Amino acid sequence: MELAQPAIERGTIANRVRLIEGGEVRGEMHLGNFGKDFSQYPYMLMLEQSKNEELLYEFIRNHGRDVSWKTELESFSQDENGVTAQVKLPSGESQTINGKYLVGCDGSKSAVRHGLGLTFEGSTFERLFYVADARVDWELPHDALHVCLARDVFVAFFPMPGQDRYRIIGTFPESRNEDDREVVYEEIEREVKEQVKLSLDISDVRWFSLYKVHSRRVNKFSEGRCFVAGDAAHIHSPAGAQGMNTGIQDAYNLAWKLAFVVKGAAAESLLDTYNEERLANAKRLLDTTDRMFELAAGSSWLMSFIRTTIFPPVAGLMASLEAVSKRVFPLISQIGINYRDDDLLSEHTDEEFEDVKAGDRLPYFLVDGKSIFDRLKAPKFHVLLFGNGECQNLEDLVDCQHISIDERISEIFGTEDDFGILLRPDNHIAFIASEMTPEKVEDYFRKFASHD
Repeated sequence: MELAQPAIERGTIANRVRLIEGGEVRGEMHLGNFGKDFSQYPYMLMLEQSKNEELLYEFIRNHGRDVSWKTELESFSQDENGVTAQVKLPSGESQTINGKYLVGCDGSKSAVRHGLGLTFEGSTFERLFYVADARVDWELPHDALHVCLARDVFVAFFPMPGQDRYRIIGTFPESRNEDDREVVYEEIEREVKEQVKLSLDISDVRWFSLYKVHSRRVNKFSEGRCFVAGDAAHIHSPAGAQGMNTGIQDAYNLAWKLAFVVKGAAAESLLDTYNEERLANAKRLLDTTDRMFELAAGSSWLMSFIRTTIFPPVAGLMASLEAVSKRVFPLISQIGINYRDDDLLSEHTDEEFEDVKAGDRLPYFLVDGKSIFDRLKAPKFHVLLFGNGECQNLEDLVDCQHISIDERISEIFGTEDDFGILLRPDNHIAFIASEMTPEKVEDYFRKFASHD
């Protein structure tokens, strides 16, 4: 969507993670090139949600659309022809909106989710979290994510744009759970200083908040013509910083499918794959973030010992190992998410392709010195012909490109022979075949249209 560079310019790149325990830096993980084999953006970018929202809103405005702010959904109903919503305008007046579909991106207390009768089962971490946006003056440079590890808590300092500004996130000890007193900011600052055990000064606190973390998800992402996405569909621990990125992936997965259905290029049954793909991902996500939280702040003696004694000194070595980056970078960046079990994808991989299959995100590689994804910005399907093959563009649905097979491409896909890929608008592989023909593409779209 041409938003990567503006995002980089507005955010802060953290080239490393420093691990602090007992007031000393015990370990350091270098991240500046951590994902060099997987992405043209192989580092960690800190960009808060409000800045992302600014970027997306500018994008909407630049494309002739707008957002109706301060407009509340009061009720909705649906039938086989569409959805009717009653909304309250900023003036207090009610308005009726008729549409083909409704997508509830309305947060953890989602009125759409409640209206659809979807369940939201899971658990609540009893630990009390805090977050603050402040200036931190200390001896450590503003080039890293600093994580302070203690027996049963953690404090993380995320570098943000601005002179020595950080987003501070941490947990109170378990003993604080039983205390019902209202927490004032001074208690947060005392807790931070006590756990970090470093000489530091916190000032210019722009805002702070307290919350408990829930780990919950819906039983399904859709009901009839209505859908949920983002926090309305799943909430979880902030460990791993997966929440906002997951919500964006939900939205894009659904958006391209809705666009094809609304344009008449696909049957409505295509929309069933949104629930199939993103529900499975939500299940994995909750398991992953729960495990990350246990490592970061679990109170068992074993977790405390690993976190404070074993992990910090070996973290740097672990991060430098190819086997570690190969597993961790795709997990944290979410480019490792696949939809191999999707009904539309599960039978679309030729047997000779063992490592890359239909449902996987297209692996990263260079073509003429530039990222392959620079060629894939149009929101449509793409046919990639590696070697020779007959190219055919299908109206506004598909474009076609020839790509020469080099050593890196051969290594990734496990073949030196010609092959072809049909790529979805979200850059996940629709099918991969040793022989790509216009007839195969058309056959796929016939199934795509009918989903028998």
